[in-house]
Amino acid sequence: MIVSNVSLSSCSKADSAWCAGGSEGHLETTSHGTLSPTGHLVVAVCLGFIGAFGFFNNLLVLVLFCRYKMLRSPINLLLMNISVSDLLVCVVGTPFSFAASTQGRWLIGQAGCVWYGFANTLFGIVSLISLAVLSYERYCTMMTPAEADATNYRKIGAGIGLSWAYSLVWSVPPLFGWSRYGPEGPGTTCSVNWTAKSANNISYIICLFIFCLILPFMVIVYSYGKLLHAIKQVSGINTAVSRKREHRVLAMVITMVICYLLCWLPYGVMALLATFGRPGLITPEASIIPSLLAKTSTVINPVIYIFMNKQFYRCFLALLLCEAPQRGSSFKSSSKVNRPFRPVRRTDNNLTFVVASVGRPTTCPANPTNSAEDQASSDTPKPVAVSLVAHYNG
Repeated sequence: MIVSNVSLSSCSKADSAWCAGGSEGHLETTSHGTLSPTGHLVVAVCLGFIGAFGFFNNLLVLVLFCRYKMLRSPINLLLMNISVSDLLVCVVGTPFSFAASTQGRWLIGQAGCVWYGFANTLFGIVSLISLAVLSYERYCTMMTPAEADATNYRKIGAGIGLSWAYSLVWSVPPLFGWSRYGPEGPGTTCSVNWTAKSANNISYIICLFIFCLILPFMVIVYSYGKLLHAIKQVSGINTAVSRKREHRVLAMVITMVICYLLCWLPYGVMALLATFGRPGLITPEASIIPSLLAKTSTVINPVIYIFMNKQFYRCFLALLLCEAPQRGSSFKSSSKVNRPFRPVRRTDNNLTFVVASVGRPTTCPANPTNSAEDQASSDTPKPVAVSLVAHYNG
C-alpha cells in the first residue's frame, strides 16, 4: 500500500522523483543532480554530529525525568513529548540519511524512502505543535493561575494527544495520493516531493506550510508576547528585582523564537521556492543546508527548553555527582492588605505567578504626635491593592 503511488513506472523525464539505479534497487534522481564526494562527506559528518548529540541530549532528558520525581509536573510532560519526538528522529531517521551520505546514494529502496519521509514529517510536526502547545500552556498559566491537580494532567495529556493526532492528519495524506514522499536534494534524504508542479502537490505544500509552520509560529509569538507583557507590568510595580527577571525571560523568549526560525524557516522557504520557482532553481547544495538546519532542532530543543531550566539543571548536576538535587526557592509574595489571604500559585518551572486578590485595605493608625488634620488624612481609605508577582526560575 505504501509504495503503490511511487512505482518505478512513474519515473519519467518530466517527473523523475523515482528512478531505479542498477540491480540493487538504489534510488537515484536524474533531475536533482548530486553532490561531489567531498560534499557527501561533509554532509555525513554533519549528520553524524547531529544524530549523536541529538540522541544523547534527548535520552539524558528522559533519564532525568524518569529518575527524579520532582520533575514530573504537568508542564514537563510536554517537554518530554518534544524529547521523545526528537529522539525518534535521531533513531529512525538520521542513521539512514547518514549511511546514504557516506555512500552518495539512497540505500534502502523505495519503501525505505517513503518510510523515512513519513517518519521525519510525523515526528517533526509533533515537535513543532508541541512547542506551540507549550507556549500556549504557559500563557494559560499566566491568565488563569491554579494549583496543579489531576485536571492539569488531563489537559496536558490532551495537548500531547492533539500534537500526535494533528501530525498524523498532515503526514498521512502523501501515503494516499495527496502529494507523495520521494528523494530530496542530492538523493540521500527523502521528504515530501517539493518539485512536482501539479495542483495536487502544490495544494498540499501550501497547506503544510500554513498549518504546520506558520500557525505554530503565530501561537508561539502570541503566547510569549502576552507573557512578556504581563511580566513588564509586574516590573513596573517592583522595579528592583523584577526588571532583571524581565530581561532574563525576554532573552529566553527571543532565543526560542530565533532558534525556531533558524531551524525551520530556511526549510520552509526552500520548499516554497522548489514548488513555485523554475525547475533547477534549488541546487543540491542549496537544498541540503535547510534540511540540516531543520535536523539541528533535535539538538537545540533540549538545550533551550530543558537545560536552561534551573530545575532540570539541578537534577543534571545531582545525576553527575550522585547526590540529591538541591531545591531552589520557588516563589515569594507581597501584598498590602489588612486581612489574611491565600495566594493562588501556579508554576511551570520557569515562571511562577502569584495573584493576591483581597477586600478592603487597611487604614493607617493615628499617630499621637500628628495633628488632627494629619490623623484625618491618614484615616482616609486607600484603594484596594492587588499585586501580581512573577518569578523566573530559569
